[in-house]
Amino acid sequence: MEQFDSKDVIVMKLLHYFITEENYNPVVLHGAKNEIWLENMMSDYKIVRIVSNYIHNNEQLNFDTFRTKKIAKSIKKKTFNVNMHILNIFIDLGDNVDLNVKDKNIDFVYLKNVKDVKKYDFLYEYFPDIEKKLTFKEKGMNLFLKITDDINKKNINEAKKVEELFRPKKPVVTYALIAINVLIFLIGMLFNLNGTFINLFANYGPYIIDGEYYRLFTSMFIHGNVLHILFNMYALYLLGQQAEGFFGKGKFLLVYLLSGLSGSLLSILLNQGAVSVGASGAIFGIMGALLYFGYNYRVYLGDTLIREIVPVILINLVFGFTVSGIDNFAHIGGLVGGITTAMAVGFQTRYGKVDRINGIIITIMLFAFLIFMNFIYTGF
Repeated sequence: MEQFDSKDVIVMKLLHYFITEENYNPVVLHGAKNEIWLENMMSDYKIVRIVSNYIHNNEQLNFDTFRTKKIAKSIKKKTFNVNMHILNIFIDLGDNVDLNVKDKNIDFVYLKNVKDVKKYDFLYEYFPDIEKKLTFKEKGMNLFLKITDDINKKNINEAKKVEELFRPKKPVVTYALIAINVLIFLIGMLFNLNGTFINLFANYGPYIIDGEYYRLFTSMFIHGNVLHILFNMYALYLLGQQAEGFFGKGKFLLVYLLSGLSGSLLSILLNQGAVSVGASGAIFGIMGALLYFGYNYRVYLGDTLIREIVPVILINLVFGFTVSGIDNFAHIGGLVGGITTAMAVGFQTRYGKVDRINGIIITIMLFAFLIFMNFIYTGF
């Protein structure tokens, strides 16, 4: 029967824990030997690095740290991550190596065996069950078979979730939103009520401050002319069906409405006295939500979705600032609201507790700020 040395055993156990329990994914690195990089951008430690290569002195440790930072820098660029907290786990260190390295972005631990986890109290803060989950009753080949079987099951389960996530679905909410917008516009045209609708339901700061708060929402469903509604509904059709499939019907509707609301609030704050109508603020919110989705699922999408969405956002924002008659503040407010709301609601198959809590807090702060500035500080 094949035997595994102690280094192989601890590496297998760590891989099992971080992949099956903490939802980390392997990072493919060319030329990296005797080290495994794992990523989970929804965790406090974005990167966990398991190093089985023998580090025999501090000079080699310093070079290893330099190299780690260099690789992490390239990952930062690809993932648009400003701060990347890394956990470096060494399996084989020389007696003269000093791990008391002060680095704000990298933590260092030496785990020769499972019991060594107890030496690092901060590990329990981030991974409370790590010692328990690294303890197995199986030995030798049975341990290897269990670990590989568990990882394979985890990968198969994740693959099924991803397949379901990307499976085309009927965008009921998107179609309903398009139908409502088109119906309102057609009624306005047929009965010559477009001007009346704008007077009664448009986003207009002075009236909203006086108590007509419904305008913050109703303005999303009013359009000025045929080109206006055609452009917005075409964009909603293209982007909405993608976002609804990724987030689910209820979450997509919440993203749409809150994005439109944040767009309306920023518009009356910075575009005071102007009359604004249209679904474009909410549509920019969908772009923001898709951008957030693409960032989190870049393992499957690469940077394709981000490459497609970012240029569209930038082009439309530049267009909005250079062409008169476009409420670009509503676009910016919708975009920001879409990103924060998407973070708060999570996706259909992936929630990310920490990110959701952060998203909820940021979204509340965003709306609290906009409401305070509009209704208390400025107040027209």
